[in-house]
Amino acid sequence: MHPQTLRQYDRLGLVVPRRTAGRGRRYSLRDVAKLLEVQRLSHDEGINLAGIQRILALESQVERLERRIEALSARVEPGGRVFAAAASGDVVVVPRGRSVRRGVEEALRETLVEHGEARALVIWRPRPDDARS
Repeated sequence: MHPQTLRQYDRLGLVVPRRTAGRGRRYSLRDVAKLLEVQRLSHDEGINLAGIQRILALESQVERLERRIEALSARVEPGGRVFAAAASGDVVVVPRGRSVRRGVEEALRETLVEHGEARALVIWRPRPDDARS
């Protein structure tokens, strides 16, 4: 690829490599893959650089949204949820990955702050056979 092409892609933000101490460009494997994709879209598909910029931005947005969906799905996945309920009736979901004890303590602390002294705390977890329905 011609150095002028690389500079233009860098200027447009299509592929922004890291810089060395002397300001030289240092391309990672991910950058090289992106350069090849930009070249393919430009030469093979006939897409202009503005279009390629938009495509790359949308691909990045899709990746972020997929990660967000994955994180949200993990929070609502049956069997992966634990609910804590205080005597006041407040129900709190203990996030996945957090220890039940810690989540319950936080729920109890919040209940004590909001409603005064709580006398009971109930923990409910779906049974494995409940997760199928």
